[in-house]
Amino acid sequence: MSTLSLRLPDSLHAKVRDLASEEGISINQFLTLAAAEKVSALLTVGYLRERGARASREAFDAVLARVPDVDPDIGDRIE
Repeated sequence: MSTLSLRLPDSLHAKVRDLASEEGISINQFLTLAAAEKVSALLTVGYLRERGARASREAFDAVLARVPDVDPDIGDRIE
């Protein structure tokens, strides 16, 4: 595990401390979770862009063409 020295503005430090306290976790754990969430979000954006670049309108239309043309079940209807 690595150690990181971090400088935060006093106001942000106070918010982080308060939120961590409300969650019943340490500031370290709060910031670790925040960093993990941000990394996950950025990796997801990259993944979706990469998948989108490989997309094919023809393949999409072919899949939709296989969907039966029937009314939705009663529980699935939007009134």
